Amino acid sequence: MPVLNEEEALPLVLAELPAGLRVVVCDNGSTDQSAALARAAGAEVVAWPARGYGGAVAAGLRHLAPSPPDVVVVWDGDHSVDPADLPALLAPLQSGHADLVLGDRTRRADPGTMPPQQRWGNALATSLIAIQTGHRFADMGPFRAARYEALVGLDLVDATWGWNVEMQMKALRAGLRVVEVPVANRERIGQSKISGSVRGSLRAGARICWACWHYGR
Repeated sequence: MPVLNEEEALPLVLAELPAGLRVVVCDNGSTDQSAALARAAGAEVVAWPARGYGGAVAAGLRHLAPSPPDVVVVWDGDHSVDPADLPALLAPLQSGHADLVLGDRTRRADPGTMPPQQRWGNALATSLIAIQTGHRFADMGPFRAARYEALVGLDLVDATWGWNVEMQMKALRAGLRVVEVPVANRERIGQSKISGSVRGSLRAGARICWACWHYGR
């Protein structure tokens, strides 16, 4: 769970998680109490101060390496993910029908939770990936699950918002079985680092477009 200054949302997110999960919070240089609150809730906390979504997730995956799980779930700490969708996300992996499962928010997102710039960015990114690979994804959402060994085997290197793009393109190239399942998208707590401002949207959009070109070569 990559986290950057989510002290308001994080306690609620962690309290909603099903019992028995191993929870790793990747603190991406928070300046608030996010890390302390995660520890207090029983999560393992990995510090990765160099800002970047992909870098934070990679730090979490390395933390798991000495005792790796069969399956890893990437889950935002902003309360937008509904834990009720976890069984549906895991089902294709548990049945042996998928190596990577992506949550598709486009059909079940709560009204207003995906602003126009986010939907436009999604459409642009999925279109660029389709041009490069011939495969059309429905979404570029943050809620995803994968077999740990398959995910690590992709050798993901993007330290920023291009990480999701890199994962999806490399997964197709590697012949992994990729499935999308409909998931909800709730109103996040606090302001989004990407869609919450024009500057954030432009920066993320530029990086995602670059990633589509770079990893599609």
